[in-house]
Amino acid sequence: MNTFIAVACGGAFGAMSRYGLNTIMTQKIASTFPFGTFTINILGSLVMGICFALITTLWDGSQALKAFLIVGFFGSFTTFSTFSLDTVQLIERQSYGEAFFYMFGTVLFSVGGLFLGLILTRQMIA
Repeated sequence: MNTFIAVACGGAFGAMSRYGLNTIMTQKIASTFPFGTFTINILGSLVMGICFALITTLWDGSQALKAFLIVGFFGSFTTFSTFSLDTVQLIERQSYGEAFFYMFGTVLFSVGGLFLGLILTRQMIA
């Protein structure tokens, strides 16, 4: 139960951090390009990589604290960091075909799913 609470708390902080950073960047950079999300995905992936390396090699912290950081905070700050970690782990296991399918399939099917959801919903309410 403590792990679930840790994930929930980390998720709350991650979501608030993502919202805050995205809001600040949107106000500071006038552009149609989503610089906030772009930066958050890269920053979150970078810092998650650092934390994951430290956790798996040097640190023997509690499961709840690991879950707070990796699953909760970074998973909520950017799910792209989790996607990146999963991809790297597949590559490190030399599961190249699975890594390729996961990388391109996730992007293709996620964007495709969003388009499909938009189209179906717009047709239903029109």
